[in-house]
Amino acid sequence: MNYKAVEFYEADPEKQEILVAYLAEAGFEMFEESDDGLKAFIGEENYDESKLEEEVISKFPNISYSVARIEQQNWNEMWEKNFEPMHIGDVYIRAPFHESKAGVKYDLIIEPKMSFGTGHHATTTLMVLEMLKTDFTGKAVLDMGCGTSLLAILASKLGAKNILAIDIDEWAVENSIENCARNSVENVEILKGDAALLKDRKFDLVLANINRNVLLEDMHAYSACLPRNGQILFSGFYDKDMEAIQRSAEECGLRFLNSDSLNEWTVMRFVRN
Repeated sequence: MNYKAVEFYEADPEKQEILVAYLAEAGFEMFEESDDGLKAFIGEENYDESKLEEEVISKFPNISYSVARIEQQNWNEMWEKNFEPMHIGDVYIRAPFHESKAGVKYDLIIEPKMSFGTGHHATTTLMVLEMLKTDFTGKAVLDMGCGTSLLAILASKLGAKNILAIDIDEWAVENSIENCARNSVENVEILKGDAALLKDRKFDLVLANINRNVLLEDMHAYSACLPRNGQILFSGFYDKDMEAIQRSAEECGLRFLNSDSLNEWTVMRFVRN
């Protein structure tokens, strides 16, 4: 898949955060922040200039932007220039071309390519930290919107019995298969699709690091696949969205347990009543 890279010239960090929220709702998948502005990526087939103007640019009347086409074969060179290993608690996340680190409990090798989930984004970091507080031993786990399947791979390393990883992007599915092989993980089933695949399935634990709108739309499906006392970790949204997420979750029979935040992004834990 080829991508469109839209670069926005906005140096104000606060405005960049707001811009990311609007872009995520408009379908953009990945973001690269800098001191000078923000670069956002979206699949070429999903790029709609009129939608961008109407749903995003109209909210920022003084902003300017440029659009470039990124071919799939050029992506590796781009992320290799910028990808640095991440150390999150007991987890070390590195690319295949990085050396391993002595004394690390969980050494995860992730080649992200076009898929979201290297640990660099605050939401992935929050999910990893929350997972390290969770007992995965012998549990059936769902990684919804898996991206690179970093969370699914970590769940396996933490003792999960079996994991289902789902993503709507074909490239993420291919990337997930590759990453599971790199980490010698064999108990992850990877499927292309959305919440419709959850019908009649049950999981002890659900991991959902997706944007706010998708979480709200599919909340009932997540809740339905959890047994009583099953838990779910939500991330992919801002602090300001917590009230909406909690209200929707409670309407679907989930009870709030705890939350944490990083750079205005949030993770929330719920349990099935």
